[in-house]
Amino acid sequence: MSSTSSSGSLFCRLASIVAIACFVSLSTMFFYTSPMISRPPPLPAPKHYLERTYTNLSNSSLNAKEEKPVLLLWVWPQDYHFDLSDCKTIYNIDGCHLTDDRSLYSNTDAVLIFHRAISQDLSTLPPSPRPSFQKWIWMNVESPTNTQKIPGIENLFNLTLSYREDSDIPVRLRLTSRKIPDEDFEIPKKERLICWVVSNNLDWTGVGTRNAYFHELSKHVYVHVYGKAYGSFLDYKDYYPTIASCKFYLSFENSIHKDYITEKLNGPLAVGTVPVVLGPPRKNYERFIPGDSFIHVNDFPDPKSLAEYLKGLDVDDEAYRRYFNWRRHFSARPHLILQNQEFVLAICTACDYVGRHKEYKQAHNIYEWFFN
Repeated sequence: MSSTSSSGSLFCRLASIVAIACFVSLSTMFFYTSPMISRPPPLPAPKHYLERTYTNLSNSSLNAKEEKPVLLLWVWPQDYHFDLSDCKTIYNIDGCHLTDDRSLYSNTDAVLIFHRAISQDLSTLPPSPRPSFQKWIWMNVESPTNTQKIPGIENLFNLTLSYREDSDIPVRLRLTSRKIPDEDFEIPKKERLICWVVSNNLDWTGVGTRNAYFHELSKHVYVHVYGKAYGSFLDYKDYYPTIASCKFYLSFENSIHKDYITEKLNGPLAVGTVPVVLGPPRKNYERFIPGDSFIHVNDFPDPKSLAEYLKGLDVDDEAYRRYFNWRRHFSARPHLILQNQEFVLAICTACDYVGRHKEYKQAHNIYEWFFN
C-alpha cells in the first residue's frame, strides 16, 4: 500500500514539473514572437534642421538634393521694384531663391534689410523671435556723409553689404579681363571735349567739394552739363550716346570716402570716354582700374592746370589714345540706368553671396567700422 502511494506521489511531482516547463516554454515563445508594445515614434527634427544636416553631408548615401537658400527682401529699397528674375537674366546669378514674401520669414535663410528703410524706433525691422539659423544683411550703398545713424542696430546684423571693399558683400561692377588681347577697339567719334551728367545738387549730400571744383574748372574750359541738377534732363536713351560723344567725362563723386567710387566712373569706361575723377586718392582708384585709364584731379595743382592739360590732349591724338591701352586686356560693361534698377546689382550680389556661403558670421558694431 505504501509502495503504491509513493509511486503516485512521484508521478504527480513529475507531472507538475512537466507542466511548469511547458508553461515557461510557451511563455518564452510568446514573448519573442508577439509584437512589441506600441510606443509613440520619436519626434522628427525640424524641417530646416534636416535640410541643413543633409546638405552638409558631402558623402551622404541619401543623395539629398540641396535646395537653394531663401533670401527675403524685407523692403524694396526706395520702393524701386524690378523683376526678381533679373538676377538670372542680367547677371546670370541664380544661387538663391529671391523673394519679397514676408509670410516666408520664419523659413528664410537670410533677410536683406535696407538701411534707409529702418525707422528710428526700429519698428520696421523684422519681428522677434528671430530664427537662430537666419542671417540679417545690412544693406547700405550710400557714403557715410549720406548715412544717418539709427541707435540700436549696431550689433543686430550678421553681414554687411556696401560699396566698401572690406564689406562682407562688396558691391561693384568690375572690369573683366580678356584671355586674348583685343586689338580692334576703336575710340567712338567725339563731338565734345568735356561732359558732365549730374542729377543731385543738394548741399547736405556733400556736393560742396565737387561743385567748387567744377565752377573753377569751367572758368578755363567749357563743360557740357546735363541732368536735373542744372535743369537739363537727359533722357535715358541718350545717356550712353552722350557720354560716348565726349572726349572726357567728369566722374565727380558727391562725397569723398574710401572706396566710394560709383557708376559715375563705370559709364565713361564702358563707352570709350576718359573719366576725370574727383573722389578718394588715386591709389584707391587703382585698386579697381588701371592707372592709365583715367585722369585724377589730384594730379594737378589747380583746376586751371587740369583745363590746360585736357585742351592739350584734345589736339594730341597719340597722347589721348594712350588712355585706352587698357582696353587690350580688359573690358567694361554698361551699368543699369533706369531709376527702378538702381539697386538691382546690390540685391543680386547678396543673392550670389548667400548661395555660396553657408557659414555663420556676426558683424559687430557696424557704425564703428563704417564711419571710422
